[in-house]
Amino acid sequence: QVQFMESGGGLAQAGGSLNLSCTASGSIAGINAMGWHRQAPGKERELVASISKAGRAVYGDAVKGRFTISRDNAKNTVYLQMNSLRPEDTAVYICAADLPYGLYQMKAHWGQGTQVTVSS
Repeated sequence: QVQFMESGGGLAQAGGSLNLSCTASGSIAGINAMGWHRQAPGKERELVASISKAGRAVYGDAVKGRFTISRDNAKNTVYLQMNSLRPEDTAVYICAADLPYGLYQMKAHWGQGTQVTVSS
């Protein structure tokens, strides 16, 4: 079993900042990429950002230049610094981690999510 402790969501004004964190625990041997997705009401889940164990980051187009992802491998924790927030960033932000599945595959595991609401 994999558990995620997500924190940092809440309410922010447009132009403001929030910092999310997510710590993975449990059966996480071989944990690989960690990251964040988000889902707004009536919309599909989309990638916000992910980061490999080596520190290589990938960002969704909607957040490039505004959000920064980082991780602490020793703590199995991923962070998301969100700046210049916009009302369209309002969504449930869901932590994810890739873990080994069988000999050669990876499988994504998902947290419960934390609500981020940006007011105009």
